[in-house]
Amino acid sequence: MTSSPTRCRPRRATAHISARVAHAVLGAWAGAGWLVLPLMTTGAQDPVPVAAAATVASADAPRQDETSTADLVLPLAAGVAAVGLAGYGYLRRTRRARSRTTPGTVSVAPPVPSPADTERQARAALVLADDCVRTSREELSFVRRRFGQAETEPLVHALRAAETELAAACAIWQRYEQGVPQDPAARRQALVGVVGRCAEAGRRLDAEAPELDRLRELDGPGLAGALESAETWFRELTGRTVTAQDTLGELHERYTASAIGPVIGYVEQAKDRLVFATVRLNEARQAADAGDGGRAAGQLRAAEGAVVQAEVLVTGVEGLAARLREAAELVPAALTGAEAEIAAARQGGGRKPLTSGELHARLAHADGVLAAVREERTGGPYDPLDALRRIARAVERLETGHSGAPAAAALLVARGSLAGAEEFVAVHRGAVGPEARVLLAQAARELGTDHADEADSLARAARDLAERNVRAHGSPYPGADGDAPGLAGAVLGRVLLAEDPDAGPPASYGGPRTRGRHRFAPRA
Repeated sequence: MTSSPTRCRPRRATAHISARVAHAVLGAWAGAGWLVLPLMTTGAQDPVPVAAAATVASADAPRQDETSTADLVLPLAAGVAAVGLAGYGYLRRTRRARSRTTPGTVSVAPPVPSPADTERQARAALVLADDCVRTSREELSFVRRRFGQAETEPLVHALRAAETELAAACAIWQRYEQGVPQDPAARRQALVGVVGRCAEAGRRLDAEAPELDRLRELDGPGLAGALESAETWFRELTGRTVTAQDTLGELHERYTASAIGPVIGYVEQAKDRLVFATVRLNEARQAADAGDGGRAAGQLRAAEGAVVQAEVLVTGVEGLAARLREAAELVPAALTGAEAEIAAARQGGGRKPLTSGELHARLAHADGVLAAVREERTGGPYDPLDALRRIARAVERLETGHSGAPAAAALLVARGSLAGAEEFVAVHRGAVGPEARVLLAQAARELGTDHADEADSLARAARDLAERNVRAHGSPYPGADGDAPGLAGAVLGRVLLAEDPDAGPPASYGGPRTRGRHRFAPRA
């Protein structure tokens, strides 16, 4: 809203105008007095001495007339001039006050972002904060291997604080997605809270990034040791990748395709990351030998990021193989425990009273699940994790409240689902949106509170949503691998930040302000 010139005019300016008007009035009165004074003098009846000689009187007469005329003209001119000057000054100042634009006279309110803009900002903040936390965790794994727990304690503490802020932001977003709160103003404030929490997570990591650089000294004497450590880890992982490929072949023979589906393609992606790491490690060595420490540090960070993600993929294959073996061993005990739960439910031992119809339907379903699992076990390759999942859920519906083998089965299944979703998001995070990340965070919270079934469902939903994101995203650099081996996978996994034409700098420990601090020239 624009204030009127009169209201916004300073008090001193108003007083100055009043003074000018007063001066003009006084000047007018002075001029009028000067005009009236001679008339009053000529009309008076006071006696005047008679001149002694006629010649003298006749000579003075013209002079007296001339003096009277001057007395009339000069005061009149002075009065007119005073009034004119005062009026001109007043008009000029009034026009200037009306036409000028000074700071403070016009207040323009900043544009209020629309709800859609605020939501987009919150979504972007969640993705960015989650990327920063994951990258910081990955580089910290290298640092802890070299320097141990004591030296890296401040870095670990900052990472834990950032994880806490990110978890809080995810929880707010999850409630927002569920329609809580309902008031539009409160919903906007919730989104502001998401952005604020994510910003605080990034700030915590940004604050400790200089400490990590000081500890690593990649631009100085620490470069040689970091290169040696990364090359050692690379060689170990190369051997594990070959073993993982053999393990995957064995899993194909023993279990169904659905059982090994979560890790299909993992070995190929691990090899792709290792090829990328090979190129970057070689360039880091060459840059170090040439004395270009800055470029060597950037190439090393890119190689380290690729090695970490290759390990995530290989560990995913190894972990699934271990869980399938454990699940296959647990299935007989889970069947036995489920039969005991069914018997207890038939005797009315449920913690929640059910109608006869509900109880009958749930008991029939549980009997059918157990019969199907027994048939699968004897019929050939099957999916033991899925068998445990179905047993645990069938027993859970009976509401007996007992524990034992079915509860252990549910926990094993939930941990496996959560691990698989975490692995997939970690190595494809360049294409994964906030919804899948938030579901994954919620699954971790549910697992921490012993809600295994809920954690399993959420983790599976997060994995499905992340896979859809990746399919919709596609390859970020189609056909680029002919010139830069492994580049597409490195960008998709956020090993490199796709912000520059050369795919951006390597991602490092830190928040939004510091995570891209290691920059290097593109490979010729």
